[in-house]
Amino acid sequence: MRPLLGTFVEIGAQAPGSTDERALGLAIDAAFAEIEQAQMRWSFHAPDSELSRLNSARGRPVPLPRRTLHLLRLARAMTARSGGLFDCTVGGLLVEAGALPDHGGPAPRPRGSADDIEIGPSAARLKRPLRLTLDGIAKGFAVDLAIAAMKRRGAPAGWVNAGGDLRVFGDLVLPVARRETGGQLAPLGGLRQCALASSGASLGEPQRHAAVLVGPGDHPLPTAVHSVLARSAWRADALTKVAAAAPADQRAARVRALGGCVIGGPAGAPIPMGAAA
Repeated sequence: MRPLLGTFVEIGAQAPGSTDERALGLAIDAAFAEIEQAQMRWSFHAPDSELSRLNSARGRPVPLPRRTLHLLRLARAMTARSGGLFDCTVGGLLVEAGALPDHGGPAPRPRGSADDIEIGPSAARLKRPLRLTLDGIAKGFAVDLAIAAMKRRGAPAGWVNAGGDLRVFGDLVLPVARRETGGQLAPLGGLRQCALASSGASLGEPQRHAAVLVGPGDHPLPTAVHSVLARSAWRADALTKVAAAAPADQRAARVRALGGCVIGGPAGAPIPMGAAA
């Protein structure tokens, strides 16, 4: 476990029947290296991150590496497909509210649309003065990269938990519990070969710095816990914002249409032990 991405990141690997702990340790180190790269590249708080360079470019194209462009495409697509329930363009609104730092430059619009993000083969630019924030998707994306790094290093099974953005792979069932807003732990079942993310609370540990979630009406959303199951951590991460912003009677259907499943609470079911997305 290490402090990264504004939370604590826990990574574990297993090789049943093997005593080669060194190989598993190298797989875990490779996974942490991916998380550290994600923190440097996509942090809104770091004024020299790739995201901050894009936000401060005043509409000019910014050369960016392949992974960053891929993440931007995912964020733009989810913003468009969710009808703004997930919205990566609300950085200006969050800066104005004091929830994110102001790195200077022209005053940004509170929010924009997916069409404001132009992405080319090797660069991206913002058509209007916006502040993109990838906080609602980048942590899950980093978890997916960490899982891929562990697999490349030969780890047959393991997990990455970045403050509640959790993914498990291999022949492993990981019991999970969610800490509710009142502090109590609610068992969710067992996770196998899929990802689970929660907004508003962490998995198993108290969340001291809750995220600020903004709905389509520019108002902070009510404090609540929403958990989503999906095949990838980036999708589960993003869809917790959709679950939080969607009307209660549409929540499960909206999340399902975008590739996830609401888990736990009055509108969702517990995960059966050993469930896989």
